[in-house]
Amino acid sequence: MSKSRLEAFSDGVLAIIITVMVLEMKVPHGVALADLAPVLPVFLSYVLSFVYVGIYWNNHHHMLHATQRVNGAVLWANLHLLFWLSLFPFVTGWMGENNFAPVPTALYGVVLLLAAIAYYVLQQTILAYEGEQSLLRHALGRDLKGRLSPLFYIVAILAAFSNRWVAQSLYVFVALLWLVPDRRIERIIAGPR
Repeated sequence: MSKSRLEAFSDGVLAIIITVMVLEMKVPHGVALADLAPVLPVFLSYVLSFVYVGIYWNNHHHMLHATQRVNGAVLWANLHLLFWLSLFPFVTGWMGENNFAPVPTALYGVVLLLAAIAYYVLQQTILAYEGEQSLLRHALGRDLKGRLSPLFYIVAILAAFSNRWVAQSLYVFVALLWLVPDRRIERIIAGPR
């Protein structure tokens, strides 16, 4: 099957996720800069989640670019990923509205962890369908960032109950880790020069 509908649907869902997240931010009552202080945690949560959605969109785009075809299992694995990503607005709002309290901060990490697992499942489903000669298989290599990120999420989830700032720092660290450009797929697709 062609992958174009999968890409279009996924792009649409991710755009809606970002839209819902920004609509959750309430405009402060007042005109002074000090009136922004109460919404700062919500804004910071939004920025972090926006970066994560952007990272998923970017990596999803690259992964599908290296994918030749899809089947029903890939479609379902993609929906599984989109389910967890669709929870970002909820956990983002809850965490921000409650000033990074332990339980919302931990749940934010749980959703990040489950989205990472769902991405891995999608990746493995594509690899199983395309076989040993898959461009994606050659591009991924050891995938160190993909293997380390869930471990950081687990540590952050546990840290949320003792030190929420450590948890937040780990969430930011993983986002920064993924912001570093990864050209593996682009190099494989471009081929030798």
